Amino acid sequence: MRVECAGQVVAETRSAIRVLETSHPPTFYIPAQDVRTELLVPAVSGRTWCEWKGAARYWDVVIGDDVRPRAAWSYPRPEPDYTALTDFFAFYPSRMDRCTVAGEDVTPQEGDFYGGWITAEVQGPFKGAPNTQLW
Repeated sequence: MRVECAGQVVAETRSAIRVLETSHPPTFYIPAQDVRTELLVPAVSGRTWCEWKGAARYWDVVIGDDVRPRAAWSYPRPEPDYTALTDFFAFYPSRMDRCTVAGEDVTPQEGDFYGGWITAEVQGPFKGAPNTQLW
């Protein structure tokens, strides 16, 4: 897995955790040691609550003058069933320049809330497009 932004590799790993949720393509969580965390700045606003994973914290990706607001998130203290996500980061592929899985370019999941990574092996329909919020 690789995440690129503004000409920089922000994250690259072979140790991601793949999380599946109902009506979503997979989201990948990348261990902090494989993320250039010096490019992540806590977002000024934005916390959400997932009934399964707990409170999410959002991060801006900042490379020089290029700021991608709320482009990544993490679960610093996830709920007990998701403690494996502690010290991992997820990225919205729609807010990055390029994300890949096994060398394949990812298509971002539609919508601003969802951060799914769509590859050729992943088939929809998915939440995120207009009129899919209440599925």
